Amino acid sequence: MNKKRYRPLEKKLGYRFKKSNLLAMALTHRSFRFENDGVDTDNQRLEFLGDAILGMLAATHLYRVFEESDEGVLTRLRSRLTSGKMLARIAASLELGQELDIGKGEERTGGRSRPSNLADALESVLGAVYLDGGLKAAEKVFAKLFLPVLDEYRIDAWHDNPKGRLQEVSQQKWRAAPRYRVVEESGPAHERNFVIDVFLNGTVAGRGEGTSKRTAEMNAALSAMKSIGGSDQDE
Repeated sequence: MNKKRYRPLEKKLGYRFKKSNLLAMALTHRSFRFENDGVDTDNQRLEFLGDAILGMLAATHLYRVFEESDEGVLTRLRSRLTSGKMLARIAASLELGQELDIGKGEERTGGRSRPSNLADALESVLGAVYLDGGLKAAEKVFAKLFLPVLDEYRIDAWHDNPKGRLQEVSQQKWRAAPRYRVVEESGPAHERNFVIDVFLNGTVAGRGEGTSKRTAEMNAALSAMKSIGGSDQDE
């Protein structure tokens, strides 16, 4: 095995393998094994392991970072961060497709750039990292590859839980919680409409409207976040 073959990829991963055979296995597509009698392993088992490791690392990180977000928000963020689309995108940035050992038929049909192959390979590599260097190594690779894209989803988290985010910002800046006040309520009982102002440090910072107080408060919080530049606040 030519260990130097993997040096560029290891540099991109930020991790040097002690057992290069694990990385080689992670980069072996099942089509390559089917077409080569002397090859008896592929990356499917490592993919299974890597999927579990990735889910755990993502959940742990999101739990720690998004302290104000509820289970639903965290679940959505984890799903986005670990989706096949995101995995394929990160794998493509690593040029992982060029490192794969794939069968001739798979290559002829564009297998090196197929999103599912790229996503599976990245999970396999993460599984290999875990087996080679343990949890700390997997955390290191996760941080290098996934945390740079996590910022894209912070805004989504604020939209999913704007009141929580506004609470956090208000406590940081003024040591006080936001205060919400209904300023208008209209419509029949089955179709009410609410207009709510949110106050920060005694001043109206945003106004929201909705068919329930909860929706109006969320919209008011979003309005306030925009008015105080919350999307760039303390990040």
